[in-house]
Amino acid sequence: MTTVTTRTVEYPADGLTMIGHLALPAGADRRPAVLLGPEGTGLSDVERRRADALAELGYVALAFDLHGGRYLDDPEEMLSRCLPLLADPERMRGIGLAALDVLRAEPRTDPERIAAVGYGTGGAIGLELGRAGVGVRAIGTVNALTTGRPGEAARIRCPVWTGVGSEDPIMAPAQRDAFIAEMRAADVDWRLTVYGGALHAFHHPTVDHPMVPGVGYHPRHAQRAWRDVVGLLDECLPVAEDPGRDSGEETGPGH
Repeated sequence: MTTVTTRTVEYPADGLTMIGHLALPAGADRRPAVLLGPEGTGLSDVERRRADALAELGYVALAFDLHGGRYLDDPEEMLSRCLPLLADPERMRGIGLAALDVLRAEPRTDPERIAAVGYGTGGAIGLELGRAGVGVRAIGTVNALTTGRPGEAARIRCPVWTGVGSEDPIMAPAQRDAFIAEMRAADVDWRLTVYGGALHAFHHPTVDHPMVPGVGYHPRHAQRAWRDVVGLLDECLPVAEDPGRDSGEETGPGH
């Protein structure tokens, strides 16, 4: 296992002071980088561990913030903030671009080799960066089958991978179909993985606070989704092989 250095980073976005988690791989050279977005509840140790795991694989990783350093464990409060956000592409892009600026400014980051990976609301923000024409090398999402404004998906210039649980009532089959239609119409290089029997946020370990209905952890599919994310990065944003790197690792962060 390689040595990982982490630190918190503060930056303004959406009228708030965001507090992100930056993880750096061993060494001093520039590396490809990953912008990592959290579920709608906000940045937690789950995303911090994922950023650390990506750094162990050789990536610079920034797990970005959604709520000004807060984790919204009250479902009503989370929905009252996230639903208007998800309905406002410009706000989503502003949050994503602010975090992307921080990641690009990091001296260890190769600014020409950045991917956006996100879960739920964080994944929707990654997709909006693509629809805005931001030059990322890959977009990977879980539980984020959002569609954008007409025609804007044509600005996506990189492969898109997205995963969803077959039993996810929040990302219903109609949303799945709309997302597919949008990607096909824009001639995007896209893939959709449906994880059989999984609910919404199936990748996220069980929490001890109330959640919206239709959420449930699926350990086996959580592992598979993590391997799918790493596979996307291996394909689109490879890191030079070294003895400490194992992209086939079967244990995702914190799982």
